[in-house]
Amino acid sequence: TLFQHNSAARALFDEIDRLRPGTSNLCFFGTEEALGETQNTQPCLFACELAAARALQSAGVRPDMAAGFSLGEIAALTIAGSVSLASGFELVTRRGELMQADAQKAAGAMVAVIKLDAGTVDALCREFDHAYPVNYNCPGQTGVACLKSELPAFADAVRAAGGRAIPLKVGAGFHSPFFREASRGFALALQQHLIAPPAIPLYSNYTGLPYEKDYALLLSRQICNPVRWETIVQNMIAEGADTFFEAGPGRVLSGMIKKIDPKVRTFCIEEYADLESAVKECRPC
Repeated sequence: TLFQHNSAARALFDEIDRLRPGTSNLCFFGTEEALGETQNTQPCLFACELAAARALQSAGVRPDMAAGFSLGEIAALTIAGSVSLASGFELVTRRGELMQADAQKAAGAMVAVIKLDAGTVDALCREFDHAYPVNYNCPGQTGVACLKSELPAFADAVRAAGGRAIPLKVGAGFHSPFFREASRGFALALQQHLIAPPAIPLYSNYTGLPYEKDYALLLSRQICNPVRWETIVQNMIAEGADTFFEAGPGRVLSGMIKKIDPKVRTFCIEEYADLESAVKECRPC
């Protein structure tokens, strides 16, 4: 693993454990139930993403621009130098606590709708009282949050339109109006932290554009509004990005990026072997 073989990743987890004792143990040995609680998911994912990013930096890979999906936006904010590691971790931990509280109030769920364009999905959502397009992922894939009680009827409507609704293993209907209270609470939490202009272009989930100002406003609003991932990636490519590094667990974002533009290169940095392979392949550039 990166933790075992990379000193920068190990140092990152040591720092995280000083901020929240037991976090690294939860990352590596936590039960599925414990890791499934968003108050644990968010700090653990943040730690893993930052560890992978630090490992990349220690190997000489420096980003020209940055973006993160959902809570990953705070990891990107940290890598871009807008907040300290301590502030970033405190923010993502508070974000998880606030969202956990809202998740327990509304019986929400999420599905990935595939084989339909975003406009069709938007129209289907408008036919329901509590169905919202929340993740514009890539062509032919849109994440939708809805009440569990509406999920069967919504899935039927998707099938009737020629698509598929794939249930997601998440604890709530994230990035929807179900999380307005968490958004307001996070806006207050952000007031306690200094957010500096990023050292590199940093893209907002809420707008799909690089941050220019209003960092706290954009970060709080993304909690109850859609993630515009496809727009973010398109804009990064338009600004010259041709190689993307996905730092942290999984390969989902890389798959989305390839569907947005098959010509770009993607590397997933989860294990030490991933880091070695990526650095070797990218060394000429």
